Amino acid sequence: MPRLESEINDSFSIGILSDKHSQETYRLKYHRMILVEKGQGTILIDENKFLMGEYQLYLISKGQIFGLTQGNGLSGMVISFGDCFWERSPSSANNCKAMLFNNAADNQRILLQDKEMKELFNLFSSIYSEYIQPAYINKLDAMAAYLKIIMIKIANINLLLAYAYDNFEKQLYRKFLELVSVGYHSRHEVSDYSTQLNITSRRLSELCKRCSGKGAKEIINGQLMAEAKRDLQFTSDTMKQIAYKLNFATPEQFSHFFKKNASASPSEYRSAFIGIGN
Repeated sequence: MPRLESEINDSFSIGILSDKHSQETYRLKYHRMILVEKGQGTILIDENKFLMGEYQLYLISKGQIFGLTQGNGLSGMVISFGDCFWERSPSSANNCKAMLFNNAADNQRILLQDKEMKELFNLFSSIYSEYIQPAYINKLDAMAAYLKIIMIKIANINLLLAYAYDNFEKQLYRKFLELVSVGYHSRHEVSDYSTQLNITSRRLSELCKRCSGKGAKEIINGQLMAEAKRDLQFTSDTMKQIAYKLNFATPEQFSHFFKKNASASPSEYRSAFIGIGN
C-alpha cells in the first residue's frame, strides 16, 4: 500500500529527474509537474500506466497515486508545490491552474514540440537556479512568480486552453471545476454547483459539453469515481467507510453508483487490482 508523500518545506520543491528519482508509490500531498527531456520509464498515475519518453510533460494532482519505475537514462526536472505556495502567485494565473490540475485526467500527459520543450526547460532551470540560492527576502515570492509563468506557458501549450481563454463560458467552466475539486465528497448533484454559479443546471451542463465534451454530471461522477478507485485500490478501507466518506447514504447506494460507472462492483474492482503499485 502506498504511503503518503513526505512534507515539503515551504510547500515547494524542484529537483533533477533521474532513474533513481522514485522507486516507491505515493499518494501525493502536492501537485507535481514532471518534465521529461530524455530517456524512458514507466509512470503509474492512479490505475493508469504510461510509458515515459523524451519531450513529455506530466501533470499530477494532489491526492492522486504516483509511482515512477523502470527508469532508463531519464533526465529532466520535477516540480512539486502545494496550494498554499501557489497562493503566492498572482491571481491572474488561477484559471490556468484550475484547468490543468482540477481535472487532471484530461491533461495527464502533454506531448511537447522541440520549441515548447526548450522554453519550458529554460523556465524550469530558472526556477531551479532560484531555488538553490541561499535564503533571501521575498525568495518564495520570486519562485512563485516563475511558477506562474510556467503555468501560463503550459496552459497555452494545452489546446484545451488555447481557444477562447477569456471567454465567459470558459471562466464559468473553470470555476465549476474548482468547485467540484473541493466539493465532490459531499455535493453530487449538478444543482449544488449551478446554484453557486448563479446559473441553471441545464445551462451548466450545456456549457460543460461545449467546453469539454462532457456533461456536468459526468464530470462530478468522474471525480467521485477517481477517488473511489484510489481508495479501493490503495487503502484497506471497507466499502462502508468509503461510501460514507463520499457521502453516499448507504454502502448499497455507493455500490450501485460504482457498478453503473465501472461495470464492476467495488469488491470486484478491488480484487482485480490487488497488488498494483507494490
